[in-house]
Amino acid sequence: MPEDIEQMEDLSSAEKERLAQTGLEVDMKNRSGSFFQVDHDIRQVASLEKGIEVLAIGEALKKYDWLQDYYWKLVPKDKDQYTRFVADQPEPRGFVIIARKGSKTLYPLQACLFLSKTPVQHVHNLIIAEEGAELHIISGCASASYTKTGSHVGVSEFYVGKGARVTSTMIHNWGEEISVFPRSAALVEEDGVFLSNYVCMQPVRKIQMAPVAYLKGRNAIGRFSSITVTTPGSYMDLGSVVHLSAEGTGAELLTRAITTGGTLISRGLIEGEVGHTKGHIECKGLILKDGIIHAIPEIKGNVVDTELSHEAAVGKIARDEIEYLMSRGLDESVATSTIIRGFLDVKIEGLPEVLQKQIDSAIDAAEKSGF
Repeated sequence: MPEDIEQMEDLSSAEKERLAQTGLEVDMKNRSGSFFQVDHDIRQVASLEKGIEVLAIGEALKKYDWLQDYYWKLVPKDKDQYTRFVADQPEPRGFVIIARKGSKTLYPLQACLFLSKTPVQHVHNLIIAEEGAELHIISGCASASYTKTGSHVGVSEFYVGKGARVTSTMIHNWGEEISVFPRSAALVEEDGVFLSNYVCMQPVRKIQMAPVAYLKGRNAIGRFSSITVTTPGSYMDLGSVVHLSAEGTGAELLTRAITTGGTLISRGLIEGEVGHTKGHIECKGLILKDGIIHAIPEIKGNVVDTELSHEAAVGKIARDEIEYLMSRGLDESVATSTIIRGFLDVKIEGLPEVLQKQIDSAIDAAEKSGF
């Protein structure tokens, strides 16, 4: 039955476990700040480190007039029906995170978006890292175990200042009949680094997203990494786009995907708009049961001196690998599970250890549920 939720501590043990699988810590022992939204109700906003500010977006827009220079500037209101839906809401929901100049988080911040009773949850988030700041964010998005149907629509705009570094790790744990439509974009200035990590290994009806990074400053870096398991009945259309718009910019798009019967479309596009730029796309997929993996890597060079490449591979587990592990004493199911874990267990370059542990935990949870 639906429950009344005021704080994360009020959740049942089953719901706490669902959030734990998305990397969230109810007790916040290893977190520098927290945001908790249930449906459209903001239940917790906490900033625990100097130089890092976490605010509800409605409060932030009233407090800081200058935020209007960032609000709806990277993601157009009329991009599609989902952004128009968020823009038309009378009161914005979501969070604003501001990392002041030179600030660094000792621990990640966490943001929890929890779908409980409402048919459609909407959020608009702003993340701003000023010059030289360093910011790590875990976004744990989940629906309650008793929530059978619903949708989540989210807009996120990231601003990475000169020499700043933002790591955003989003882990999803939705339900079998939940549809999800994130819309996000990032602007990265000179010597800035934007790392975006996405993990989804649990059943979901549909996810459709294609985050965009604009590398506007010289030597800016953008990396998108995703680890997904698409189960029977699930449809995921996932992509990422990077524009190399200044000399010395570089991008990498990395995907590891498994289908156990669902459909995954993995898109990637890197556009080299100026010279002395580099980009690479890599997508590897495993088909364990009847399912579909459709990889669509695109590279577009507009000038002579841009270096772009892509590779994609989709297949099944090699029988000789299973037989080798069986010859070492493992039964077939354990051998298969070991290969799958090794395939998914990618160490993402530049990811803080604490965030890598959260991804490892998500892999553990998926393995226990039989992928």
